[in-house]
Amino acid sequence: MVATPIGNAADITLRALHVLETADAVFAEDTRVTAKLLALHALARPLHSYREHNADQAERDILHHLSEGRSVALVSDAGTPLISDPGQRLVQTVIAEGHAVFPIPGASAPLAALTASGLAGERFLFAGFLPSRATERRRAIREVAAVPGTLVFFEAPSRLGESLADLAALLGSRPAAVARELTKLHEEIRRAPLDELAAHYAMATAEVRGEIVIVVAPPSGEAGAPKADLLDARLKDELTRHPVKDAAAIVAAALGLARREVYARALELKREAEGADEP
Repeated sequence: MVATPIGNAADITLRALHVLETADAVFAEDTRVTAKLLALHALARPLHSYREHNADQAERDILHHLSEGRSVALVSDAGTPLISDPGQRLVQTVIAEGHAVFPIPGASAPLAALTASGLAGERFLFAGFLPSRATERRRAIREVAAVPGTLVFFEAPSRLGESLADLAALLGSRPAAVARELTKLHEEIRRAPLDELAAHYAMATAEVRGEIVIVVAPPSGEAGAPKADLLDARLKDELTRHPVKDAAAIVAAALGLARREVYARALELKREAEGADEP
């Protein structure tokens, strides 16, 4: 499992070059991309395709190579194989057949973004791509809102503004970073609270391009349980702008509380407000 550069072609390890040079076969997500990488380093190896649409046949071919005592290198188009790329079933099958699997570590966009974000790296969750549909995306954000660690997401340029808006609405103004085109000529890392990032990319006049990683700080985890009046004040404020479920998720994440308890209190406050409005 060979990690390849995510942008800058120099970000490949000596060990990766040795493995690619000596492997009996190289299976790549896109053989054209890998052919350019090999040519850049004056390497020439048999290249084969391994993609989701041909995974069944490719796995049979790989197992045949291994059963004959040959070595196989698997690479993705960029970065570390299996990280939001195909290959998990292949690794499981190879292990089940009794063959050895070796990681050849190297470039990884999630780790590169995390280390440059300025946010906590002791504990983090890589959550891959957020769903493209708004309802499913918000549900996915709610599921990780209370995770006591930094959140790392991939995102497509066309959905960046929408995703940041949903993250800001559900997680509040947590510190965050948007890392774009990492290690490439136009690398950009913008650090700001989520609401400011959402506003910036909503107002962006130029089309956002490139590979994007979003990094979001963990819940603030204020020491001790907040007083009831603080919880109520935060809930009342968020209920003026969001539905009960969203308001509860925002406050629970910001104060480090259980969502179920905050949601129950939000329902009480909403009923009280509705009762006060009745003649």
